[in-house]
Amino acid sequence: MAGYTVPQIMRNYLRQYLRMLEFARSFKAVLALAVVVMGVATLFDGLSLTMILPFLDRVLNDSKIVVPVKLPDFAVTLVTMLNAMPRGQVLRWMVVALVLLFAIKELFVYFQSYLMNVLGYGVVREARNKLYGKLQTLSMDFYADKRAGELISRVTNDVGFITNALSYGLGDLIYQSMQAALYGTVAVFLGFSISWKFALVMFFIFPAIMYPMSRIGSRIKKFTVETQNKMADLNSLLAETIQGAYIVKVFNREDYEQSRFEKINQNYYKFMMKSVKRTLIMPSLTEFVGAIGVVLILIIAGNDLISGKVSAGAFMMFLGFLMSTIRPVKKLAGVHAINQQAFASANRIYDILEQEPKIKEKPQALDIAGVEDSIEFEDVWFAYEEGKDVLKGVNLKVRRGEVVAIVGHSGAGKSTLVGLLPRLYDPYKGRILIDGTDISHLKLKALRNVISVVSQEMVLFNATIKDNIAYGRPGATDEEIREAAKKAYALDFIERLPDGFGALIGDRGTRLSGGERQRLAIARAILKNAPILILDEATSQLDTRTEQMIKQAFYNLIQGKTAFVIAHRLSTVQQADRILVMTMGQIAEQGTHAELVGRDSLYRDLYRSQFH
Repeated sequence: MAGYTVPQIMRNYLRQYLRMLEFARSFKAVLALAVVVMGVATLFDGLSLTMILPFLDRVLNDSKIVVPVKLPDFAVTLVTMLNAMPRGQVLRWMVVALVLLFAIKELFVYFQSYLMNVLGYGVVREARNKLYGKLQTLSMDFYADKRAGELISRVTNDVGFITNALSYGLGDLIYQSMQAALYGTVAVFLGFSISWKFALVMFFIFPAIMYPMSRIGSRIKKFTVETQNKMADLNSLLAETIQGAYIVKVFNREDYEQSRFEKINQNYYKFMMKSVKRTLIMPSLTEFVGAIGVVLILIIAGNDLISGKVSAGAFMMFLGFLMSTIRPVKKLAGVHAINQQAFASANRIYDILEQEPKIKEKPQALDIAGVEDSIEFEDVWFAYEEGKDVLKGVNLKVRRGEVVAIVGHSGAGKSTLVGLLPRLYDPYKGRILIDGTDISHLKLKALRNVISVVSQEMVLFNATIKDNIAYGRPGATDEEIREAAKKAYALDFIERLPDGFGALIGDRGTRLSGGERQRLAIARAILKNAPILILDEATSQLDTRTEQMIKQAFYNLIQGKTAFVIAHRLSTVQQADRILVMTMGQIAEQGTHAELVGRDSLYRDLYRSQFH
């Protein structure tokens, strides 16, 4: 915070705090009620401190109560009554009053704590819902630049820091601020009434506390950012090694992965301890400065107390309010540390919430029910990174019901080409048309409803087989799900499972073989029955026998549909209406299997390399 004035620091702090409070917008009524409850608790807390005066002057010293400030009429009447009572009766009344005051205060403290927890955990729910909802709207390019563990850390750890700041930190900020304001005001008023020197000491104490708080707080925020980054690294490593446990074990890399984890964990520990040291020093520093203030007051007041110029009761009540002012200030120092951590986390969360998806639906987007005539790629250029083109001026027209196979070496742009059709990405030049309409003018949900995909990366969920097959068509009947499994040649292995269609498949389908997982993905696409099919290496993990079993089922399925079939195994594409050969992001040649094999072509070279 070097170079910033105090007003600038305060404005920046307030701006960040208000930004964080946006998460609690839905709980304004709860917060307002909590503030009222805190006010009542603070009032009763302050009333209990006034008992010091009658206890010292009437009960212990058997002298008249002398109040150094002007009191309202009802308070004057009360003091007169106490002065007229015997000491024993005053003590009995004080005992009853203290019990009632503390009972009422603690009841309100309980309610304010409960209300702030309602707010805090409600914010957890709302913030995570917002974050997850936002993640569902973002385009694939966002996920390409982010690690899964980093995003998980934002939804779990970062939200946790904000919750802590709003449930405990905000409650303490309001409640302790009320107490500090009440006690501080009374202490200053009493101090001026007794001696102006007392008030002067108080004006020394608080600046001596606030300045180091602001300096230390900025360091805590910096270390929190680093700590959260290291937690994201830990989550990413965990996700990688748990999902890749098979590879870790067969390559004997357990020790290496353990070493990597320990190194990242040590870095996390290091930054966490730096933050902890600075968090812990603030309450201790506050306590130390307050103790110095009390010592100065005792030095100033010592002679007056001994000589009787200052009432012991009045002085002890002043000292009680002064020490009671330091107590909430000490807690506020801890709140400041919590807030700095929360500010860092809020910035990381807003980094996601303020992201705009690159794939956007136009305001007057159109519906689509299928393909009436054709799908056309017009001079399509695409790059994942600027200056590194993956597709270069692709021109392609596919008629309704045509089966187009796309072959070529890895990295030729085959999967990228078909990935543009459901608008996972948009080309930076050119356009894709369905029946003459640019797909960027279509509703995203409507466009994706008419497309079924079976990709080489089989994405299954830790749910039942039935749920996974029906994922693209939740309202399907049991008979329709069974028929789809039968057409995908998955029915035999499903019925051999103890729970059949109700069997849980584990995380990412780990309880099934690769071929079984792929047949479930095929069954899912069959059940959706969309007019456009994208089969991206859909038979890559099927053994030769199973591949032959379902090959005819595939071609029966795609009759009357427009299909794009990507395959490295050329045996699966020979019956396609047209075969495209891609190389270096361009369509190098196209034709039927017989036409391409019958002339000197890249396809013939690929075919010979596989079959001869």
